[in-house]
Amino acid sequence: MPPEIFAAFIVGLFGSLHCIGMCGPIAIALPVPNSGNLSFFTGRILYNLGRVATYSFLGAALGLLGNKIALAGAQQAVSIVLGVVIIIAVLLPQKYKNYFAQHTLTQKLAQPLKSNIGILFKKGTFFSMFLIGILNGFLPCGLVYVALAAAIASGDAISGAAIMILFGFGTVPAMFAASVFGKFINIGIRTKLRKAVPVFALLLAAIFILRGMNLGIPYLSPKLTTQNEVTSEMDCH
Repeated sequence: MPPEIFAAFIVGLFGSLHCIGMCGPIAIALPVPNSGNLSFFTGRILYNLGRVATYSFLGAALGLLGNKIALAGAQQAVSIVLGVVIIIAVLLPQKYKNYFAQHTLTQKLAQPLKSNIGILFKKGTFFSMFLIGILNGFLPCGLVYVALAAAIASGDAISGAAIMILFGFGTVPAMFAASVFGKFINIGIRTKLRKAVPVFALLLAAIFILRGMNLGIPYLSPKLTTQNEVTSEMDCH
């Protein structure tokens, strides 16, 4: 398994406690389609599967973009740039992160999604739970952007989708717990695990930079073959 795929899962696992601040209210307030424990749990499972479905779609799309970049021979440069951007984002003071999160453009992008989520809440069906998860997956989130950077760096649609699927499943335990236990989740545990998010984000950034350096280290920094090199090899034969 490529290291960035495993790292994306870990980022999702620990980082999801950070996401509870934004998506938690949606997860906690999810309606129950029918009375009974089975309906309660089924609705919340469908909600999380909807989020994972969106992440996999985005991962495939950006992995395909990464493939185009690789064919253009710019994969190494893009991998290094993504790593540097993640490092800058992690080290950026919180006031600047809040500025971007509360920016008018960010709010405009999120508002239609939130409005449609509100409409689906009123329907309260199993299918609406799944659709709420799908729309929730498109809401602006810095943690998701970190994982999507890994999808781009992967260089193909399948790897990009795999990265985002594992990232998505990494977020499920905390988000499912939030939807079931709500405010009873221990805030102290949340705070401690949230501190681990920057560590794993920086680890992912380091992997990107090492891969871009093309050092020939198996798995960690394998030798990348550019389109020009492939063409040259074909000409030789």
